[in-house]
Amino acid sequence: MPSNKALTNYISQIESLIPKYEFINPKVSKSSIGWHLDHSLKVINSVIATLEKSNPEEYQNNFSFLGKVFFTVGFFPRGRARAPKYVLPPEHITKADLLAQLETTKTNIDVIKKLDRNAYFKHPMFGHINTKRVNRFLMLHTNHHLKIIRDILKK
Repeated sequence: MPSNKALTNYISQIESLIPKYEFINPKVSKSSIGWHLDHSLKVINSVIATLEKSNPEEYQNNFSFLGKVFFTVGFFPRGRARAPKYVLPPEHITKADLLAQLETTKTNIDVIKKLDRNAYFKHPMFGHINTKRVNRFLMLHTNHHLKIIRDILKK
């Protein structure tokens, strides 16, 4: 299983961006920096919670062709997918909530390496993503939103 060192680095980047959570640039994204931060943290935390609750015996190696392409290329295209409701940020995002989620995330990422190899979550487009692939998924997803944030700050 890949190291979560890169994921830890991305979480540090998220932490450094929290003071800018209210910034918005509609030319880049209709959502604020806080939205992207909140969503990224919710995804990490919900994926890990789902992995913990999963039954590894029910894992199916049904990782989709699309998943293999994106994991190989190393990025997700913008504006193509829609986030499931349970990982959508609230209408009003607070700094306190971002900081609380961040603390949960810092604890949660250490859980991954303790899980069964076939603990998994079901991704709507990619199929089952097990512990072996989860760090790659979380890194690609988090980096996708960090790139958008960098573009929001650039303009």
